[in-house]
Amino acid sequence: MGRVTTRERVLRIRDGVPSERVDTLVSEEPLEVRIDGDPLTVTMRTPGNDFDLAAGFLVGEGVVRGADDLLAIRYCAGATEDGSNTYNVLDVTLAPHVPAPDTSLERNFYTTSSCGLCGKAGLEAVRTQAAWQVSGDEARVAVPVLAELPETLRRAQRVFDRTGGLHAAGLFTAAGELVVLREDVGRHNAVDKVVGWAVRENLLPLRGHVLMVSGRASFELVQKAWMAGIPVLAAVSAPSSLAVDLAAEAGMTLIGFLRGSSMNVYAGRRRILLDGASAAP
Repeated sequence: MGRVTTRERVLRIRDGVPSERVDTLVSEEPLEVRIDGDPLTVTMRTPGNDFDLAAGFLVGEGVVRGADDLLAIRYCAGATEDGSNTYNVLDVTLAPHVPAPDTSLERNFYTTSSCGLCGKAGLEAVRTQAAWQVSGDEARVAVPVLAELPETLRRAQRVFDRTGGLHAAGLFTAAGELVVLREDVGRHNAVDKVVGWAVRENLLPLRGHVLMVSGRASFELVQKAWMAGIPVLAAVSAPSSLAVDLAAEAGMTLIGFLRGSSMNVYAGRRRILLDGASAAP
């Protein structure tokens, strides 16, 4: 797995009996994202799919809307004093028509991968930044299809099987076909990597798709889904109250506690098909 995992010797105790073994751990390293050489943000992530991570982050922040807004993404050589490349610094070149983000201390981003917002100000900020409207998306997802998503996501997690320490985000069609999966030590990063892949494939907006995440559904994850034009977000754990408010505001479908055939639909129930019929208007 290269830099995605590391090997460490640990003391293992089972039923009071100690033994030594080598354990596989998921790697966590900082990634600095620059715009035309100017530092923008630093996030802790699992190395891998870094270009997707940067592109998805910029979509979530409202800086770019699609592949045409990005000219290039490259690792910065000479990132250390001795001139070697750590592969922990990326420089993004925006297309000439894209306004450069404010990279000062007073920058106008409304969220980052490590912090969120609260209350009505956060809802208003996302509403004004959202590039795609999802309320009119006519996607419909059957309950049996939703019930299969967590296990499909779990089976596709190659690194989790070795470490047990990664979140996952998977993009599915409304029929339950897995389009792309990304893993990362951070929930937000995993989603950014999925969205970034779609950006670089020129697939935005992601109409008619379902985003499945392995953890809880936070405000930030709903925000990122909305900014990518995804109409349905499903999570194996609970949503926050503000996540529900934002999903309702956007006209998204938000599903929590998705575990087999059991689930809670918190917003957008009209997209859920029960026995061939929509759950509600």
